[in-house]
Amino acid sequence: MFELTLSCALICGFAAFAGGFLDAVSGGGGLLTIPALLLTGVPPHYALGTNKIGACLGTTVALANFARHGVVAWKMAFWGVPFSLAGSWLGSLLALYLESAMLGKILVILLPIAMIATLMPTGKSRNMTQAEQGLRFWLALPLVCLALGCYDGFFGPGTGSFLILLLHWFLRVDLITASATAKAFNLGSNVSAAVTFVWHGTVIWSLGIIMAICFMIGNAIGSAFAIRAGSGAVRKFLVVSMLILLATLVWQYFIAPA
Repeated sequence: MFELTLSCALICGFAAFAGGFLDAVSGGGGLLTIPALLLTGVPPHYALGTNKIGACLGTTVALANFARHGVVAWKMAFWGVPFSLAGSWLGSLLALYLESAMLGKILVILLPIAMIATLMPTGKSRNMTQAEQGLRFWLALPLVCLALGCYDGFFGPGTGSFLILLLHWFLRVDLITASATAKAFNLGSNVSAAVTFVWHGTVIWSLGIIMAICFMIGNAIGSAFAIRAGSGAVRKFLVVSMLILLATLVWQYFIAPA
């Protein structure tokens, strides 16, 4: 039986704040919070469930802050969410038949390429009106959402970061709009997962409430920072998120004892 201690609350609370900040700017907050939960002795399924409760509330705060500043492409969000959810369902089915470790090892090879792509210029960004019309919107957006939803359901780590990068590259929206709009997709998948974990009773509510508060504070500060600092800051934090993911995957699949 898990017992909440002061050290556990402090470690997980700080990780939730830092993860919330990172999530709001560039995605990848779970790469900080899940290890913190496991480090403090939370069983794996409870770690996932407890983390999702905080992630839902934190993402809601970030999305609301971005929406208040008018940087969310809502038409894009509403068009993409159904494909994201369908992809997540397909990914979860795929996970029943394929070994996720192989995907993790492939990502170790692909992540450096993704980091280089993040730093490369993409040409002139389009405004929301331009981005929400034409083949890029009607065809590229569903494919991106379906693919990333499938990845999230099958494997998961870094989904928010990849989503921001692909929205920026394929739809040519600026990184602030990409980060803001990605929160709508993240919120949908987080709520879906959280309902599942709550239904199965794999949430430690005392720790979840502490982390949720820290998540919300981190997301509020992170989204405000992203809006104020601009696309350049989002680009730098995307590289940070991918470096954290790369280090996590290298440790998990190449260094850590079996």
